[in-house]
Amino acid sequence: VRAWADVRRESSLMQLLSRLPLFGLGRLVTRKSWLWQHDEPCYWRLTSVRPDYTAQNLEHGKAWGVLTFKGRTESEVREIGQVMYHDWRLVPKHEEAAFTAFTPAPPEDAPRCVPYPPLLRAMILAERQKRGDACTEEPMLNLEQTRVHPWDYPAKQEVKKKAKATPV
Repeated sequence: VRAWADVRRESSLMQLLSRLPLFGLGRLVTRKSWLWQHDEPCYWRLTSVRPDYTAQNLEHGKAWGVLTFKGRTESEVREIGQVMYHDWRLVPKHEEAAFTAFTPAPPEDAPRCVPYPPLLRAMILAERQKRGDACTEEPMLNLEQTRVHPWDYPAKQEVKKKAKATPV
């Protein structure tokens, strides 16, 4: 049972690279599944290939490269995983510039304040009325990030130890 109809025409990464000069160093490779799933460019730029010369038709080996996934390029070279999968595609040289060209959409501005939930809003308005506050503005929950340092516990413990210690 084949995973998909054209599996005989598909090739693994090492089968693809073994047909290229210098095993395709510097070339772009992508996966068919990435092309289906993502609109942003997803590809590997090959930096190093180590084929297994003892394998039949050079079908096995390892490859390293720089990953660009969903338009974000990683800074370091790492080993390419899933090289044995039969859905690798070589990006033709004349299409590389168009394939890598990507301008990310501007991020949408996140709301800075949101209205309180109904019950909490009613409690705040009742509290205002009880205090005699004549403020008519809608109570809003501020979403601005406040700096909370949850990892100051070890520092506090050090201060306690120093306070408890007896001078020598």
